[in-house]
Amino acid sequence: MEAQPSVVVAVARDEGHHFSKPLADEVVLVAGWGIEGDAHAGTTVQHRSRVARDPSQPNLRQVHLLHAELFDEVAAAGFAVSPGDIGENVTTRGIDLLGLPTGTVLHLGESASVRVTGLRNPCQQINGFEPGLLKAVLGRDEDGSVERKGGVMSVVLTGGAVRPGDAVRVELPAGAPEPLQPV
Repeated sequence: MEAQPSVVVAVARDEGHHFSKPLADEVVLVAGWGIEGDAHAGTTVQHRSRVARDPSQPNLRQVHLLHAELFDEVAAAGFAVSPGDIGENVTTRGIDLLGLPTGTVLHLGESASVRVTGLRNPCQQINGFEPGLLKAVLGRDEDGSVERKGGVMSVVLTGGAVRPGDAVRVELPAGAPEPLQPV
């Protein structure tokens, strides 16, 4: 059986700081900045809670990627979640995003690329979208450690347009893999 290709399922952006992001036909990634027209773009932190702590921190959360397989998993638990609903910019299918090492480069479409910086740390706002969903996106692995399933965060290395249906190519970093940590 042939492996299924890794693809972009959906893209989303929002100029405001809202929990869900509306879907778009395409998003334009800008190197070192993020997604054109998205509230979380910038060289320094843009997430409100992080700005309140220290607005000079580098923005390691320019682009949020989420695996569509999570929607299938939470649907089995009775939750209806679709692309953009929990704030991601790029929804993928066919990639184990959570299993990637820190520093992995994801090539999106014809020219864009992002470097994975860490895990999204799901917050209480998820329960505002659908009560009980936070528990569904937080789990425990075999050794009892918290398993964060809310996708990965990244910074833009090379700009370009990204659209649903675009291929995603994974480039693993050299050296010993470093597991993803929350950013």
